[in-house]
Order: sequence, then structure tokens, then C-alpha cells
Amino acid sequence: MSRLTNELIHKGYLQTDILIDAFSELGRVEFVPKEFEKDADADIPLPIGFGQTISQPTVVAFMMELLDPKRDQKILDVGSGSGWTTAILSYVAGSHGKVIALDQQEKIKEFGESNTDKFGFVKKGIASFFTGDGSKGFPSEAPFDRILVSAGAEHVPEDLKSQLAIGGKMVIPISTRNSIMYLEKKGEDDFYTEEYPGFSFVPLIIG
Repeated sequence: MSRLTNELIHKGYLQTDILIDAFSELGRVEFVPKEFEKDADADIPLPIGFGQTISQPTVVAFMMELLDPKRDQKILDVGSGSGWTTAILSYVAGSHGKVIALDQQEKIKEFGESNTDKFGFVKKGIASFFTGDGSKGFPSEAPFDRILVSAGAEHVPEDLKSQLAIGGKMVIPISTRNSIMYLEKKGEDDFYTEEYPGFSFVPLIIG
């Protein structure tokens, strides 16, 4: 098990067995530019180009535990960036699951796709990468059992709420409140929400 994974467990950020396995198997070093490989195990965000970052490991672990992904689910990963979150979700979803990775910038999308397929998730058909406006989601594959957003939005986009399956869960940073929002869809217009303050993210690019 990697030093980073051990630290995340020790600090209480990682608790679920399958997520612990995913973090251990999918080293963060495989998802950062070469010039930052030496810093991959540090608990800090790192640049990946075009004004984007790979989030710090404690935040990724916190969001993943909130999201609670499961085997065989269909998951939307908005702001997929370096591909680390997509790879983790693909590992959890397994061969009968599906992860749609969405990023606004083509070069970043290509970077994340290449990194994720180091582990075969694209070749196996588990992960699929697309370029587009994350706030609009990916309606052709909806509904989703889980939606993870890794960039700060001003509010929870209605399109994402509508694309969440009933019983599904979404985790999204809200930049105007410096918080992470957890939503669980109880009914078509019925959402249970919890808010966790004290986080900041790069913005979700609209349009």
C-alpha cells in the first residue's frame, strides 16, 4: 500500500475497502505532469495545465467517500481533468459499470484519457471521455447513479439534478460558498442535501 494511501487512512479520509484498494492501485503519480511527479504524494493540488489542477488527495478522498460509488453503477465525472477521479470511479464500478468523463478542454480531456487508459479502463469500455460543458451533464447517457463534480459551480446545475437517478447521489463544490454539497435524489423534485464548508476549487467552466 502506498504511503499516500496509508496517510489518508490514518487521517480518517479513506474508510471504504474498495476505495482504499483504488487509491492504492492507482498511484497519483500516474496522473500528474512529469515535472510534478516528485510531488505526487504531497497533500496539495498540482497544476495540470490550462489553468486546471489535480485536487489534493484529502479532498478527493473526502468527496469519494461522500459519493459512495458502487460496483456496476453508471457514473458521470464532471471536470475529469487528469483522469485520477475517473480511474478511481472506473476501478470501483468494475467491468459491468460505466463512467462518463467530461471536461471542457480538449487537451485536458486527452491528458486524462491517456492517463486513465494506463490501467486499461478505456480499452475495456468502462471509461469514456468527452469534451463539453460540464454544467449540462451528458443527457444521452442519463440517468446516472452517481455524479461527481470536481470544479466549483456557483450553484447546483438543474441539468445535473435532472440527470441523477432517483436514489442517486451527487457531490459538487459550490464556489460561492467555499463548500462541498452532497445531494441524494429521493424523488423527481425531492433532494436531501448536506453542506460541508471550508473548500475551494478551480471554477466550473460554462459554455
